[in-house]
Amino acid sequence: MAHKRRGTLFVVSGPAGVGKGTLNKMLFDEFGEQLAFSVSATTRAPRPGEIDGKHYFFISRQEFENRIANNDFLEYAQFAGNCYGTPRSYVESVLDDGKNVLLEIEVQGASQVMARMPECVSIFVLPPSFEELERRLRGRATETEEKIVQRLAAARGELECAQRYKYRIVNGGDLQAAYQELRGIYLAETHRTD
Repeated sequence: MAHKRRGTLFVVSGPAGVGKGTLNKMLFDEFGEQLAFSVSATTRAPRPGEIDGKHYFFISRQEFENRIANNDFLEYAQFAGNCYGTPRSYVESVLDDGKNVLLEIEVQGASQVMARMPECVSIFVLPPSFEELERRLRGRATETEEKIVQRLAAARGELECAQRYKYRIVNGGDLQAAYQELRGIYLAETHRTD
């Protein structure tokens, strides 16, 4: 009798503009029946159209602090006066149900997750060059010059963390090639016998 396989946690990081969101969406489009996106908890108020438990778990600051004290976050951080965290109990329950979990997160949060769940599969998406990353960010034409400069400065620090990840994928402009690498990692890791 076969027992139900526990799911695998995939942690994907990379600088803004590298295409990780697009690659993750492609993976979800193909494997969505066996894959769940991680849902974060936040102390910020819901925006119009956001649904509790789908987009975020909306909780009070007191509950957030209680969860920190109870070690219920795989990672957490504060941005713009609000707290955000990945609930360990939610991720564990999805994994126990046999589904894989995809967590797209910045490098500081990813480091916390890798320390707390060393069995996770960490993947860093790289640009082919820093110059190409800058070209992509400017090409989006969605941010101010100040924001682009901030993102590029952050990207330099993030790129230095790439060697800490189990896998690295270079998204050099051929999105299908980069996706095939991500898909190959996903299939290999979900078919491991150990």
